[in-house]
Amino acid sequence: MFVTGRFALLVALGAIPVLIWPNGWTVMAWVAIVFTVMLVDLMVAGPTSALTVTRSKTAPIRLGEHTTTRLSVVNTSRRRYRGRIRDAWQPSAGAGAPENPERRLARDPGFFADLADRWEDFRVKLSGDPAPPGPLANRQDLNVAPGERQFFEVGLRPTRRGDRLAIRITLRRRGPLGLAGRQRSLFLPGSVRALPAFDSRKHLPSRLASLRQLDGRSAVRTRGQGTEFDSLRDYVEGDDVRSIDWRATARRRSTVVRTWQPERDRHVVLVLDTSRTSAGRIGDQPRLDAAMDAALLLAALASHAGDRIDFIAGDRVIHKKVRATRRVNLLNEMVTAMAPLESVLLEADWGLLGAEVSRTVGQRALVVLLTPLEPSAIAESLLPTLAVLAQRYQVVIASVSDPALEEMLDDRSDAVSAYRAAASARTLTQREETAAVLARLGVTVIDRGPEDLPPALADHYLSLKSRGLL
Repeated sequence: MFVTGRFALLVALGAIPVLIWPNGWTVMAWVAIVFTVMLVDLMVAGPTSALTVTRSKTAPIRLGEHTTTRLSVVNTSRRRYRGRIRDAWQPSAGAGAPENPERRLARDPGFFADLADRWEDFRVKLSGDPAPPGPLANRQDLNVAPGERQFFEVGLRPTRRGDRLAIRITLRRRGPLGLAGRQRSLFLPGSVRALPAFDSRKHLPSRLASLRQLDGRSAVRTRGQGTEFDSLRDYVEGDDVRSIDWRATARRRSTVVRTWQPERDRHVVLVLDTSRTSAGRIGDQPRLDAAMDAALLLAALASHAGDRIDFIAGDRVIHKKVRATRRVNLLNEMVTAMAPLESVLLEADWGLLGAEVSRTVGQRALVVLLTPLEPSAIAESLLPTLAVLAQRYQVVIASVSDPALEEMLDDRSDAVSAYRAAASARTLTQREETAAVLARLGVTVIDRGPEDLPPALADHYLSLKSRGLL
């Protein structure tokens, strides 16, 4: 059961007869009257078991997008059900979010409108309802006739990636006087999967245009070590004499040159580090989410280029793996695999991850390690593995840097800021030294902020593609 603000107000009104007849019997009589009226109101309210509630499955969405979950309510009794239903979700699911939140902000409240809103809030609290009902709110009023089925939609806007869960639903049924009512909670499981936002997809059209140029769909042809033969054409002044096909020249009795196009069907392996170094937050998102964004952009670009993509995510164990594929649903498979991943407060076992890379691909390939450029972690565990991987593969480390380090470096207005600037300078120097050590091993380091890392990694891939180094 539950009591409302009206019950508390009715108890407070007892101060009037107490002031008129100031003795203990007046207090006891008033309390007895109030509780008797409350019990009668509770009994007349009716049972909450008259409703049968089911939930429809909610489709996955990208992080930050809006969706709805649907509840079906059936009144199995012979009496009309008037009450309220509350759908309880995890706070990060954003239950009750409107589809267009900007509409509320666009209205200028003014003095009288603000006063009306305050009165409405007071009225709602007095009636015992936690919040006024809305079309997509997680608390909604019920008015279901006997045998009738109604559908209710609750708006969801997740604020965290992964599976956001519904805990339970709560049914309330107030008495006619509104003093008290009956309440029952039911376990009704539900979930919505928030996929990675993939904000870097805005960079994909421009990179695809560059790829089409490299791929020979325009008049531009590139030539370099390891590129694939495309076709023959007549020699034009300015062509490289090394591209002349002497056998074809002898057959045609005219000078013929070979044209080349970037290699296709190459292998790209993306290794996502989910250890403690990826748990650090930069701005309002973890490093892990920014690394996912870069991996998705590179996977989309390489897939359009005709290359095979492998995805591995792990720390001390392999959590997810997507096998090499050029199918159209590559991104769907990757975002589905990434959605439930979370950083763990453990060191990464790079020996295990390196062995998994060797088992995944045996020939020459591009291996991208999406891991923060943390000097201590790299020196202790990653460096020995990199020495082996760099001998067999083209290795790139894609690291998400913190732009706040550069900001602290420039601020020396007081003593505290000066110490922060010194610490920032020391950290940046250590990262540069670590990158130099990795460069001597033949490993390319791309260290950028969350917004700049995805396009920088895609540009490096295109550069390798144009030079035939994959």
